[in-house]
Amino acid sequence: MRRIVSLIGGILLVAVGGLAANAQSPARTLYEQQKEEINQITVSIVVSGMRCTCARFAEDIRNVVNDLRPDGVRVLPILGVGGIQNLQDVLFLKGVDMGTVDQDHLEFLENKDPVLYANLQNRVKYITKLYNSEFQIAARKEFTSLSDLQGKRVSFNLENSHTHIAADIIFGMMGLTTEKTFHDNDEALQLLRTGKLDAHMVLTGAPQSGLARIKAADGIHLLPLSEDDLPAEAKDQLYKRYLPADLTHEHYPELIAEGQTVPTIATRTALAVYNWDPASLRYRKLERFVQEFFSKIGEFNHKSRHPKWAEVNLAADIPGWQRFKPAQDWLDGNRNAPAAGLDPAGDSDGDIRVAFEKFLASYRQSAGQAPLSEQDRAQLFTQFKQFLAFQNARAESQ
Repeated sequence: MRRIVSLIGGILLVAVGGLAANAQSPARTLYEQQKEEINQITVSIVVSGMRCTCARFAEDIRNVVNDLRPDGVRVLPILGVGGIQNLQDVLFLKGVDMGTVDQDHLEFLENKDPVLYANLQNRVKYITKLYNSEFQIAARKEFTSLSDLQGKRVSFNLENSHTHIAADIIFGMMGLTTEKTFHDNDEALQLLRTGKLDAHMVLTGAPQSGLARIKAADGIHLLPLSEDDLPAEAKDQLYKRYLPADLTHEHYPELIAEGQTVPTIATRTALAVYNWDPASLRYRKLERFVQEFFSKIGEFNHKSRHPKWAEVNLAADIPGWQRFKPAQDWLDGNRNAPAAGLDPAGDSDGDIRVAFEKFLASYRQSAGQAPLSEQDRAQLFTQFKQFLAFQNARAESQ
């Protein structure tokens, strides 16, 4: 009798367990389906910090590109450490697809460890140049030129940051040696205010939020980095590698007088991507991202977006880098699309605009001209590009 009762009890337990499993099955299936769907469409971008121009760019990309339908794209910005770590995260972190990096970073890693970073140009590509990052040097007012910083206490921003790597290269070209320290922007600017630092450097798209909060009473100004400051042997090296740029009153009203500029140089900030196998899911997701991002590039030229989107030209090249194949394929198929942010000459509007603004500022100062209206500037810039296109066409015909 006991055996019969025991057997019946066992049968009942199995039956109840089966009913419970069947009851959970639809919910479990829905969970797995949702999990698969969200992973099928999500791509990530690692950026340097909340106050970096790159963070605002990633937010803008998310807002424009996000489409949560099963065949859409979801962009997930990730707050990283910044600098060279962004490129290492693209290389090594499982959850990172893309990252904002500086043009110097490939060369830096290849030189740092030729074995670990062998063949890096084929392992990491770029989707597009995003914007120009200006080299900005905040210093105590008693220092008036870069040469004044010889032997002084200078913050190179965080160790292995965009700023640190570029500053090492630039100061090395100039033969300038300083007492190097590493501080984040907020800490460094406070140390500058109290005189415990002599200068601090920032490499990012201007305006940088910390510098924008400096007041005239803080005893801080921006040092120029102009051709006149450079030794002859450094000048050619510097301008082969970097772009001429200007910081303006519009960037920093408290630091630069209206109508004046502070000359400097700029690097190219890129959207880097791991070069996945074309047969992989990661590659297909990134291919879909490129198509959505590039096809909507015109939507970034809106006053609600970061003003540096005006510098973006999808066809712009980055020296030393190779373009991600889906990006190149899209460009090849859309060369004649004026709304796609493409320059017919294959150069970047941003790079041309930098040269234009430098010329304009120089002309105003020499001729004593007042600042132009935005309408006049836009008209002159259009004429400037037409002139360059004509010159390029004439050169090719000769």
